[in-house]
Amino acid sequence: MEQIDQSVALMEPMLPEEGNRLLENLAMDLTAKASALAGQVHPIVRESIGDLVRSINCYYSNLIEGHNTHPRDIDRALADDFSDNLEKRNLQLEAKAHIEVQRMIDAGQGPQDIVSVDYILWLHREFCRRLPSELLSVENPSTKEQLVITPGQLRTGGVQVGRHIPPHSSALLKFLRRFTEAYSPQRLSKLQQLIAVAAAHHRLLWIHPFYDGNGRVTRLFSHAYLRHIGIGNSLWSVSRGLARRNQDYKASLMTADQKRWNDLDGRGNLTAKGLVSFCEFFLKVAIDQVEYMASLLDTTRLLSRIERYVEEEIHLKNLPRGSFFLLREALFSGEVERGKAASITGYQERQARSVLNELVKKGLLISDTQKGPVRLGFPLEVVESWFPKLYPMGNDAPN
Repeated sequence: MEQIDQSVALMEPMLPEEGNRLLENLAMDLTAKASALAGQVHPIVRESIGDLVRSINCYYSNLIEGHNTHPRDIDRALADDFSDNLEKRNLQLEAKAHIEVQRMIDAGQGPQDIVSVDYILWLHREFCRRLPSELLSVENPSTKEQLVITPGQLRTGGVQVGRHIPPHSSALLKFLRRFTEAYSPQRLSKLQQLIAVAAAHHRLLWIHPFYDGNGRVTRLFSHAYLRHIGIGNSLWSVSRGLARRNQDYKASLMTADQKRWNDLDGRGNLTAKGLVSFCEFFLKVAIDQVEYMASLLDTTRLLSRIERYVEEEIHLKNLPRGSFFLLREALFSGEVERGKAASITGYQERQARSVLNELVKKGLLISDTQKGPVRLGFPLEVVESWFPKLYPMGNDAPN
């Protein structure tokens, strides 16, 4: 092992030993399936779905923290329609902050080096500076003192998370520098990079660099790291899987928090078996979410669900006939020139334009300009019909 500061060595091992066949197989499986998913839909449609997935990611990441912000309230927050109820309004602002930061990640904003102290601080700063003042304080469980959270600033005192006591604040920079050194993708093979995403997820939470916001920062960091190494994209969210297995997620994190069990448990200070177990859990959750989105985006089945929805809406006189043809074309081609509506629907130009305008009015087709080409939109009203169980539309949290 390279020479490491004695205090920072408390965080070792940073990665499971190379040659772990199970983790490598999971990494290869995730790589193949994520690559196939990325090519499953038109790039323009992929970006539109990305807007929806960002909301899903936000919903589930907040749910892990015990904040159940209803999808409709998130949708309203994105339109700057906030509740008069202060608590609900604050949760809406929190959700909007999460989505805006993920949008920045997806756009490649922020420090160029993803695995860096600067990037971790940037994530915290961009998220927290968008929060209302009521969400920028946390109680010290030991002293009951209210601690003010400064966006992008490391904690300056000690904390305890359950049974885990994170590193002292005076050593945080040392731990974070060791973290970035160990997980720098330039130093790792392709398979190791993917295993590193999982290991880094635990170790960043273990360091607990901030008084609050560590969970969201860590999940945003994992999202950024997956995108950076070419595995993550706008079509799937690991947070959904972690939230749906929230108890297992937190239990697995706690297992990896433990000290080395015995002489057969690696050569570091923390349990090597616990870290392997968490990496296995994380990778399996990621694979499950990629498979789930691949099944939702299977073209034949998705088209069938869209057609069934359109037929029901036509029966209820909520949509005009000919709607499905335009939606189908947008799914396959990415976008549709407005002037082609007549040839696509088989209607006269005026009637075809009327159909297109109704779809735009309902948000099923969207455009950047009034006369520009249209592309698929995914308003909340169609999510359950088009993407079953993507997230709950009732008031209850997922099982």
